[in-house]
Amino acid sequence: MTSMLPARTPAPATPPAAMPAPTPAPTPNGVPATAPRPTGTAAALRPAAPVGRARTAATWTAVAATVPYLGLKLLWLTGHPVGAGDADAMDELWLVNLLTFGMDAVAVLLALSFVRPWGRRAPAGLVAFPMWVATGLLGTVLVALPLFLLATLLLDPDQAPPAADDGPSGWVFPVVYGGFAVQGVALITGFLLYARERWAGLLRHDRIGDLPRSPTLTTQRAFACVAAPLAAGVAAARVYWASGGTTGLPPEWREYRGRGVAVMDGVTAVMAVAAGAALLLLVFRGRPGWRLRGPLAVVWTAAGSLFGWGSWQLVAFGTFTAAPDPRRAVPGLMTLVEAAQVVSGLLVLAVGAIALAERSAARAVPDTAWATAVPRSGRAADVESAQ
Repeated sequence: MTSMLPARTPAPATPPAAMPAPTPAPTPNGVPATAPRPTGTAAALRPAAPVGRARTAATWTAVAATVPYLGLKLLWLTGHPVGAGDADAMDELWLVNLLTFGMDAVAVLLALSFVRPWGRRAPAGLVAFPMWVATGLLGTVLVALPLFLLATLLLDPDQAPPAADDGPSGWVFPVVYGGFAVQGVALITGFLLYARERWAGLLRHDRIGDLPRSPTLTTQRAFACVAAPLAAGVAAARVYWASGGTTGLPPEWREYRGRGVAVMDGVTAVMAVAAGAALLLLVFRGRPGWRLRGPLAVVWTAAGSLFGWGSWQLVAFGTFTAAPDPRRAVPGLMTLVEAAQVVSGLLVLAVGAIALAERSAARAVPDTAWATAVPRSGRAADVESAQ
């Protein structure tokens, strides 16, 4: 009976149910370790995130604010002493004018980097270092200018310098420093918006107590313990000069010290104290419940002011070591104070660079372009939204 049944064809073997692939373990930042970074054509074709209107407005305002100063310097460099007073002095100051023209041109490039695609691809240090110096220079002007104007309104008019007839015309000061004030506000605003997009994951919702006790903390504290006393010495000297002291000043500066110079000395003293105090607060983890952004902004601005203005004064004013015998010439007190400003600013910069590099490596914050390429699922979406 069974022989009359058709031969049974063996059923094809059913493959076992596919086992789900193991989910790769997430890295500390929540992005799967195997999540590929987009490379090649795919990365190049993905559109960049649009630039907000606020950042665009800040950028072009900063660029426009440089035009009067750049135009004035260009006239002076080409032999047209418009508003300069003494035409012969412009020939002697051509190197200083060229340097200041270049500094403002760098500010234009910085502003453009906040909105142009090449600015997003630029190395972090290529943007951060000149912006640190610019924040110090322009931030000091933003603090000193209102104080100077207030002192002019409340006190008697400042005495005129001995060679007032040879000085710049009256309209040069408001044009130059008014442009600096607008440029400072716009450039700093544009940078904050740029940094919020590029480095948001580094400093978001953190407090001083959350800073890690890294292996280099001893080195950071050692640098801070050198920078803070140097800054304190700078502050003491600047307060003395702002109060009318003349010891250590060049002979040509002892007869006349304008109110603007005194205000700048006072602001520099405040910057020096703020830089040292905020740095010690960060490296020794004082006030662990305080937000990190406040002390970090103080250190950034104050240390940039010390370094920027100290470097500028060393270059612009020289060393003031004129002596009959150059072999016996020693740096004057003013030169030593300016050098101390530069060194203390560099030490603060070194501490910040070490700390931020370690923080970035520890948190492994992905680049903005990479984060947008990771699928919006699970912890990867959380990481992208946090940025």
